[in-house]
Amino acid sequence: MADNSNYALPFQRRREQKTNYKQRLKLLKSGKPRLVVRTSNNHTQVHISKYADDGDQNTSQTVSKELEEYGWENHTGNLPAAYLTGFLAAKKAEVGEAILDTGLKEKNKGGRMFAAVQGAIDAGLEVPVGEKMVPSEGRLRGEHIEEITGENVTENFENVKEEIEGEFK
Repeated sequence: MADNSNYALPFQRRREQKTNYKQRLKLLKSGKPRLVVRTSNNHTQVHISKYADDGDQNTSQTVSKELEEYGWENHTGNLPAAYLTGFLAAKKAEVGEAILDTGLKEKNKGGRMFAAVQGAIDAGLEVPVGEKMVPSEGRLRGEHIEEITGENVTENFENVKEEIEGEFK
């Protein structure tokens, strides 16, 4: 390898396709806390993060697994669980507004990411998001799951939502 190569190696997190630094810079310049939503096959993670020089500070972090403590009896990787996770994270947080940090994930219309955002909005957090991206009310409550499986998802959804609201009054 030459001593004075003109090639600059990209940052490690960019090479691993974990961070889009241009997008991150725009989010940080807003000065608002970020609502970070990450999904996996079995869980949804929602946290509210603020920038600090020594690393981002999480003010509120919630994983859909925590819904079991509030009486959630269904799968934690579906739309109603994502909505309730966003709802719980916003209730835990002590901020009034945030901006959505989608990361490098694909933004699917009506997906779990936007279900979590709608949950946070319904809990009182102001997050700018397009109305057409949010799932319908019936899908948020789990009516589509109930039709397929016959499980009583909507009743469980309402009970868990009331339980969360009761704890954070």
